[in-house]
Amino acid sequence: MDSATDHAQTPVAATSPADVARLHDAFRQLRDALAVEIVGQSELIERLLIALLADGHLLVEGAPGLAKTSAVRALAARLEADFARVQFTPDLLPADLTGTEVWRPQEGRFEFQAGPIFHPILLADEINRAPAKVQSALLEAMGERQVTVGRATYALPPLFLVMATQNPIEQEGTFPLPEAQLDRFLMHVRIGYPEAAAEAEILRLARERARQTLKPAPVAVQRMPLADVFAARSAVLDLHVAPAVERYLVELVLASRDAARYDATLARRIAWGASPRGSIALERCARAHAWLAGRDFVTPDDVRAIAPDVLRHRILPSYEATAEGWDGDRLLGELLKKVPLP
Repeated sequence: MDSATDHAQTPVAATSPADVARLHDAFRQLRDALAVEIVGQSELIERLLIALLADGHLLVEGAPGLAKTSAVRALAARLEADFARVQFTPDLLPADLTGTEVWRPQEGRFEFQAGPIFHPILLADEINRAPAKVQSALLEAMGERQVTVGRATYALPPLFLVMATQNPIEQEGTFPLPEAQLDRFLMHVRIGYPEAAAEAEILRLARERARQTLKPAPVAVQRMPLADVFAARSAVLDLHVAPAVERYLVELVLASRDAARYDATLARRIAWGASPRGSIALERCARAHAWLAGRDFVTPDDVRAIAPDVLRHRILPSYEATAEGWDGDRLLGELLKKVPLP
């Protein structure tokens, strides 16, 4: 295992217009393939692709049985990347996640055995069921892209995507993530139940999979090279963001910290606004949103479309606002109404 100091970023070649067109087509095929397998969760699929393109991590909140695990597993199956799933429980230890040093008596030395966190795509299932030490081990790796065990520091893979899940209907025996740790997530996505037509399609797919289990047949799945993922990230960073759009993005974040310029009552309802990390995340996600739409420039609509998932966990209501039923979504909704479009 290489140390972090020896770890070099994967080089990314410059993308020509023909390369960008090919990458657009590849990601469109990837999204279509995921939509066939994960029915009724188009928003989750898009947010997964945005997180992949923006090099960030995803916190997904939804009731059990909404294909959260299936979605990230299906994404990993279509990339040249390994996948690991960790079920977070109250008795989980940091070493269960990061790995540990094992004594080799024949060789007279310790050997590091890497844990599941070293997989390029990691599902942290029900992250709020693990104690703070385990959560910290994961969130440190997400922020620093490295793991320290003993005196050695180990680099994580160049592609490292964490999708953590939370169950909103059972809170007993959980350890809610502090706001400072929530800020490490690029987006906090909330998903709901599928519509009737999608539910019927889910039943049909379940029957087909049951038959395939009885009579298994090899299924060839085309996997996207990781070089294409890194090239697409480079193309996303090349998108044009007009100064007016950038000012609108920054003003939206600043308004979450000082809403008194727009509404004094709203300002009293916000305890804390988004950090500069929120501005960076909003810009990266707006770029990825525009790129997936096939454009080479970002519009205010891209910013508004992605703002709820990027900022809902970064805008904290005051005690009085919480008592009145306000949350980050409602506060952000008011800010989007009051901050003028460019």
